[in-house]
Amino acid sequence: MVVIQLLQQRPRFNETSLIPSKSPLRSRKCRSRINLLIAAQSLPSRTQRIMESIAVRGEVGGAGGAYSYSALKRLDQLWSSLCSAQTVLKKPQEVVSKIPALTIKGLRVGVVERNILKGREQEWNISRKELLELVEAGILLEDDIEHATDVKFNPNRCGFEGKGEIWVEDILNLGVSPSKIIEIMKKRFNSLGGVIFESCSLSSICIYDDAAVLHLADGNILASRLVIDAMGNFSPVVKQIRRGQKPDGVCLVVGCCARGFNDNSTSDVIFSSSSVKSNGDSKVQYFWEAFPAGSGPLDRTTYMFTYVDPQSRCPRLEDLLEDYWDLMPNYQEVSLDNLEILRVVYGIFPTYRDSPLPAAFDRVLQFGDASGIQSPVSFGGFGSLTRHLGRLSNGIYEAINGDFLDSYHLSLLNPYMPNLSASWLFQRAMSAKQQSNVSPDFINELLWVNFQSMQRLGDPVLRPFLQDVIQFGPLVKTLGLVMITKPQIIPSIFKQVGFPVLVNWFGHFAMLGYYTFLSTFIGPTIRPLVNSLPKKMKYQWKRNLEAWYYGAGLDYRQ
Repeated sequence: MVVIQLLQQRPRFNETSLIPSKSPLRSRKCRSRINLLIAAQSLPSRTQRIMESIAVRGEVGGAGGAYSYSALKRLDQLWSSLCSAQTVLKKPQEVVSKIPALTIKGLRVGVVERNILKGREQEWNISRKELLELVEAGILLEDDIEHATDVKFNPNRCGFEGKGEIWVEDILNLGVSPSKIIEIMKKRFNSLGGVIFESCSLSSICIYDDAAVLHLADGNILASRLVIDAMGNFSPVVKQIRRGQKPDGVCLVVGCCARGFNDNSTSDVIFSSSSVKSNGDSKVQYFWEAFPAGSGPLDRTTYMFTYVDPQSRCPRLEDLLEDYWDLMPNYQEVSLDNLEILRVVYGIFPTYRDSPLPAAFDRVLQFGDASGIQSPVSFGGFGSLTRHLGRLSNGIYEAINGDFLDSYHLSLLNPYMPNLSASWLFQRAMSAKQQSNVSPDFINELLWVNFQSMQRLGDPVLRPFLQDVIQFGPLVKTLGLVMITKPQIIPSIFKQVGFPVLVNWFGHFAMLGYYTFLSTFIGPTIRPLVNSLPKKMKYQWKRNLEAWYYGAGLDYRQ
C-alpha cells in the first residue's frame, strides 16, 4: 500500500538547493523527507482506526455477516473489479442450499456450506406480516417468531430534507435475530432428515442426464437430482452465467450498530438529510435507514446507502464510511464521541435488468438473491424471499416429483415479473447523475411529491410500495395524482432518467397492467381446469398462473 502511494506521489526535492548533492546534510534531509512522507501516507483512515478498535467475533458468510476492516478491504477490491467489468469465466466454488421447507415435503435435502451454518449478529429488520409467510410455508411456528424477535418498535418515518415527514406503523418494525432463526431452522431441518455439510467448499458441478454431481474441495463427491444455488449476489455459478457482465445498478450500503442513543423508540424506513453530494470524483445521493437494536435500550443501527451506476470513479465503501462518520451524528443528533461503536456493517448489492435469472443449466436453479428476485431499490432480499418462498418450495417439489428438471421447466420458477422490472425506473430516479442538468435537490423533491401522493391515496397504495411491491392500480393512481398536483416536475423526470429508460419502463408498465388483467380475469377461469391437465401441462400452467399473480404484485396482503 505504501509503496503504491509513494509511486503515485513521488517526493519532490528542491532543485535550487545550495547544498551539494553528495552532502551528508542533504542526504539526511532527503531521508527525513521520505520518512515523513511514508509516515503521512501510512496514517490509517478514521474508518480503519474505528474498525480495528472493535473486537470482531462471530463473522459468518452472506451479506452483512463480516465486520472486520480486512473484510471491508476485500469487498472494496471486489467492488473495484465490478466497476472495471472484466469478463472472467469462473467455475462455481460452493453451493449453499437453505430451504428446509422441502424436507417437510418428504424430499431428501442436503446443505453444502463453506463456513459453519449460522446466522450473523446484525439483526434483520422485517415486518411481522412477512415473517408469518415463513409460518405458512411450514418453516417456523408463531412461537418461533416471538423467540427470534429481539426488538419491536413503532412508528416508522419516511422523510426528505426540509420537505416533510410521513409516519407509518408496522413497516420493518421488528428486529429479528438471524442467529436464532437459523438455529431454529437448523434443528428442524436435521430432525426431518436433512443433512448439512459444513466447512465444505465446492470445486465444480458436473451435469448428467440423470443427476448433478458436486465435487467438493476435500475430494468428496455428492450426487443430487437438483442443485439449488443460494449463494447470493456473488454466486460463482451466476458469474459463469452472466460471463462477467457489469451490473446495471448497484446499491452501496454502510453503517454501524452503536450504543449511546437516548432517543431510540422509532425507526426510519427512508430518510434523506441532504441533496446530491460529491464523494471524490463521483456524485451521490445519500439515503438513511435507522432502527433500534435488540442488544440494549440505547443501541441503534443506522445505515447510509446510495444507488450508483458502476463506473471506475465510483466511491469505495471505505470512502462512503468516511462520509458516514461525518454525516451520521448530525442526522441522528448525537456526538460520535458519545457513542460506543459495536460493529460496522457494509455491503454491495448489484442488480441486473434481466432479473429474475432464468435457469441456464439443467438441474441447477438460482434461488433468493442469486436469482435476482429482490427489488432493485432494496438492499438484501429477505423480504422478497419470504413472499416467494411458498411458491418456490411448491414449484421445486413439483419439478422434482415430475422430473421437470431441464433448464426450460426450471426457468418457469424464475419467470419475468413486470412489477420487478418496473422498479428499475425508481432506482434510476434515485441515482445521482454525474453530468446533470437538474437541481441537486431534484431527487428529494421527486420522492417527496410521490410520497405525499401515496399518503393522500391511503394505505392500499403506500404500504405495498414501502415493502417493495409494485402494483398496477396504485401505480396508476400515484402517477396520475403527481401529474395533476405537480405537472412542472415532469420535464425534470425526463432529464433525470432519460428518454430511452422511460420508453423501456413504459413497456414493463404496460405488461404490469396486462398481468394484472390476466391474473384478475383470465386466471380464475383457467385455474379450475388445471388439475385435469396432463402432468407436464399442469406444471407449466401452474407456473404461468403464479407468474401472472406474483408478477402483478397481487400476492401482497395487508
